[in-house]
Amino acid sequence: MIISSATDYRGAARRRLPPFLFHYLDGGAGAEQTLRGNVDDLQTVRLRQRVLRGSEQQDLSVRWFGQDYDLPLALAPVGLAGMYARRGEVQAVRAACRRNIPFIQSTVSVCPLAEVAAQADKPIWFQLYVLKDRGFMRDVMRRAWELGATTLVFTVDMPVPGARYRDLHSGMSGPNGPLRRVLQAVRHPRWAWDVGLLGRPHDLGNISAFRGSATGLADYIGWLGANFDPGIAWADLQWIRDEWKGRLVIKGILDPEDARDALAFGADGIVVSNHGGRQLDGAPSTARALPAIAAEVKGKMTIFADGGVRTGLDVFRMLALGADGVLLGRAFIYALAVHGQPGVERLLAIMEKDLRTTMVLTGVRSVREIGPELLAP
Repeated sequence: MIISSATDYRGAARRRLPPFLFHYLDGGAGAEQTLRGNVDDLQTVRLRQRVLRGSEQQDLSVRWFGQDYDLPLALAPVGLAGMYARRGEVQAVRAACRRNIPFIQSTVSVCPLAEVAAQADKPIWFQLYVLKDRGFMRDVMRRAWELGATTLVFTVDMPVPGARYRDLHSGMSGPNGPLRRVLQAVRHPRWAWDVGLLGRPHDLGNISAFRGSATGLADYIGWLGANFDPGIAWADLQWIRDEWKGRLVIKGILDPEDARDALAFGADGIVVSNHGGRQLDGAPSTARALPAIAAEVKGKMTIFADGGVRTGLDVFRMLALGADGVLLGRAFIYALAVHGQPGVERLLAIMEKDLRTTMVLTGVRSVREIGPELLAP
């Protein structure tokens, strides 16, 4: 298949991956209304086309938390990324470093933090969930800091896993899941050889490092359900702000009041996100939630956004709606699944070209000039 646009990678990934992995990545909660809304609402955002603005030279660089980056993008934390390509998190962090953008490693990654950090020539960011096991949280924060992580992305919108029915249908969870996954892998020999065999060990690397024993993927869904903490509140999190020495970003904000609470808590940034439509089906799309949140805290903290971003044009739209930076989730995993590190680098190059084109056609020279004044009335 010829890859000419960023969206081409989704179809190529669907052909390459066993169904249980594709649908785990591609799916959302419930009837997937919020999942679709993320994409559809963002694509309805209209921009002002301007002419004769002298926009030949563009500056796409940004400065976040004292560090300069070449693009207003970061690779979002995605659980089990190492199942989509051989040692997937390692390939992804190499691509991010080559393009000088942040890579955010998930708590539930396949590759442990030490393996990933060893391949990075720039500080990485680490994502942490709200968990019942405070000992695990303290241990992983300590190890992340010792391995050079400078920013902690604390995910707060997953006190319980969402109702992800696609996982039951595909074999990712539910009765006979292990057998169904093996049968699907056999029907996808390229993935089975490259990832299934050569990509071992397949376990939750960060959790295994803490427990001192392998935490296999068969335990994945059960571990998530048993360890998330639905009873936690802002007051219970002060110890994290006190213990973490670096920057702190709160991920999973959809309401202006929660954004104000994050600011009062002492967060350096937030991610406006509905967890990719994987938690509360019926929650607003990121594109709808972002402007009101930006009106509350823009300029007081760094605002990132994710959800429905598939192209460089979508990146521009998020910036125009009020974001300071954009996190790529599904989009980069599709590319990772198809071509590994070169696929992620190619995706970023395509998105950069799209973003530059959009900047010329809207008459801006720098991503710092992108704002709501570029939205068509």
